Amino acid sequence: MPKTFLILGAINAFLCIALGAFGAHGLKQTLSESMLSVYQTGIQYHFYHAFGILIIGLLLLHFPKSRLIPISGWLMMAGIILFSFSLYALSLTGMRGLGMITPFGGVSFLSAWALLVYAIWKEK
Repeated sequence: MPKTFLILGAINAFLCIALGAFGAHGLKQTLSESMLSVYQTGIQYHFYHAFGILIIGLLLLHFPKSRLIPISGWLMMAGIILFSFSLYALSLTGMRGLGMITPFGGVSFLSAWALLVYAIWKEK
């Protein structure tokens, strides 16, 4: 399981760099200031949680029997999909309805970090 999260974290970090460069160079002329800001917020949280997933992988090397730490990693992954990708889609399409998905991603992020705290606190 550690390997899965280390790979997922690295893939997501790669995506952050690629999507960030695309936004900085390819979208700067296309998107309005406000939509570019929305896109950059998606990149920012995506990057934080790519590193969070890498941390999950490293923690699983230290706590291999934990059942809660992997759940935290999957919640971070869900948060990336629901939060960051909804912001990418919102900024690129302008469809405001996509913004209704974003808070579910935020709740996933918050739940992931809270569960991680609990999981580490609970471990012996």
